[in-house]
Amino acid sequence: MESTAARQTDGNRLNCCFGKIKPRLYFIEDVFCITSLVLLAVLPLLELLVHFLFKTGIPASSGFIVHFLLFSALIGGMICTRNESHLAISLMQYVPEGLIRNRIKISTNLISAFISIIIAWSSISFIKMGLDESMIGFIPRRVLASIIPFAFTIIAIRFARRTNLTGWKIIIPVCVILLATIVSFPVIAKVIWGFEKPEMIEDICFIFADIAPYVKLPVVIFLIIAALAGTPLFVILAGLSLMLLQASDPWLAVDGVMDTVANKIYFGLINQNIIAIPLFAIVGFFLSESKAGERLVNTFRSFFGWIPGGIIIVSVIICAFFTSFTGASGITILALGGILYAILSEHLKYPQKFSIGLLTSVGSIGLLFPPSLPLILVGTVLLVDIRHLFLGGIIPGIILVIAMIIFGIIISFKIKIPVEKFELKKALTSLKGSSLEILLPIFLITAYFGGFLNLTQLGAVAVLYIFIVEVIIHRDIKITEIKKIFDKAIPIIGGVLSILAAASAFSYYIVDTQAPANVASWMQSAISSKLIFLLLLNVALLVIGLFLDMFSAILIVLPLIIPLGEIYGIDPVHLGIIFLVNLEVGYITPPVGLNLFLASYRFQKPFVEICKFVFPFMLVRLVVVLLVTYLPWLSTWLVSLFG
Repeated sequence: MESTAARQTDGNRLNCCFGKIKPRLYFIEDVFCITSLVLLAVLPLLELLVHFLFKTGIPASSGFIVHFLLFSALIGGMICTRNESHLAISLMQYVPEGLIRNRIKISTNLISAFISIIIAWSSISFIKMGLDESMIGFIPRRVLASIIPFAFTIIAIRFARRTNLTGWKIIIPVCVILLATIVSFPVIAKVIWGFEKPEMIEDICFIFADIAPYVKLPVVIFLIIAALAGTPLFVILAGLSLMLLQASDPWLAVDGVMDTVANKIYFGLINQNIIAIPLFAIVGFFLSESKAGERLVNTFRSFFGWIPGGIIIVSVIICAFFTSFTGASGITILALGGILYAILSEHLKYPQKFSIGLLTSVGSIGLLFPPSLPLILVGTVLLVDIRHLFLGGIIPGIILVIAMIIFGIIISFKIKIPVEKFELKKALTSLKGSSLEILLPIFLITAYFGGFLNLTQLGAVAVLYIFIVEVIIHRDIKITEIKKIFDKAIPIIGGVLSILAAASAFSYYIVDTQAPANVASWMQSAISSKLIFLLLLNVALLVIGLFLDMFSAILIVLPLIIPLGEIYGIDPVHLGIIFLVNLEVGYITPPVGLNLFLASYRFQKPFVEICKFVFPFMLVRLVVVLLVTYLPWLSTWLVSLFG
């Protein structure tokens, strides 16, 4: 009989072998994702070039482009799982290290593995029974869509491995995955037998259909608790969609209605309107990883440093510029926080609490300026021209920038911050150094609003432009460092697109059950005043901003609000801007405002202190929220003028 020591030796050899292979597998995975993102940018550029030279297009290019987006999103989701970087509410940070926290982590990973396996099985059913046999160029659509079950299987395995259970305890994640497979029986039966299942198999499916309505409420409550415990938001949204759709129509459940979720994930991720999201995210990371921030700071400082509070103007404008491209305010804090904090506190002697409060709060103000990713997503959900959203955000964005600047200048006068002497030669030299970055938004706005480029082409051109500027002209980024930039961008891209995919399914359920219309009908009977409705909307959105990231809130909550806006006669563009300015405040609102945690990490200060530092700036932001809410022309005037 084999000894225990021998078995342990064999296990160690297996782990050692896997440990050697794992980096190679990860590298291949990274390369596939990066290649998909590069092709996502290159193909629209080739399409533009071919159209310019030959007045024609590339056959099936649009089909390939959207499937590169699909691959980028799902492989990015795999990498997010590998790096533990999926977006979550994560109240677990308030639980001290120890046994309880470890048990919570194990539970959230098991839940994630369970739901991911169900999605994997459901997507196989969708590909076989719900997807046609059409071709994308020379490749069958079903072959391209097979990335969905593959990706979710890998994601499930990674969640199971993250439980770190060893020995006999390894049976726990194995049993969870087997249980998920059993729960997926209706769709598995659909894969094997199609719609014409044997009578006995159909009877078993009926049993699953009969059970679903009775477990609906307990499962929904359980998933909400799991969300608060730190389960990734995309898992929660997918789980809620699976459960609610399965329980909504027992007769459809017999034929495996769960594959509706896979359907919505697929079509949600081959949406032309969201291609710009990963492209502009890449642009933002190239900016943040280069010395563009330093050049821009030096330029604006040389032009505004002679004004009392001039560095405040610099800080606010630069942060707005960066956030408008990255779409993620946290990146702005991490990329620019160090250099701006050094200038504010160490060089100009601003109080530490003021400097940290300012930089934490202005990290998100650029989200109202084009080509902001949340604006693109809001336009997609509202079904309005994204140009109108870009125009609608300009005046509220400028007001917010001015409000933060005025507040900062008042503080500068009170504490008598010294000014710098204006030197024309120095200013022109610094302007020359940063001119290419300053021209970027001017070029993009002109090309887009002039109708020369659509949103996808705009994102592709922006990637090419910033690559040439930062890699070839300024040489801030070496060719060998480009992969590191993608490594930082992919978790953000994968995390956002994973939520977007799962939220597409959840939004389908919300709309299918006529929940928006029912909510609108109830609100109309309960509240007759438009002003009171707007006030309640502000309060509701501020609370939502505490717990949901902006992308999740746009996809889940905004569809519920659209009918309300129609009932109370609120312009869709105005409604979208109200939505964003409220959620922006959520980034700096305790107890779970994302920017507060990032600032605590970046400035090495306790979380409670960061909250105190940000409070005055939060009040300023709330005043702007009220102005934007109750003065609709701030959002609609430019649209009426140029729209």
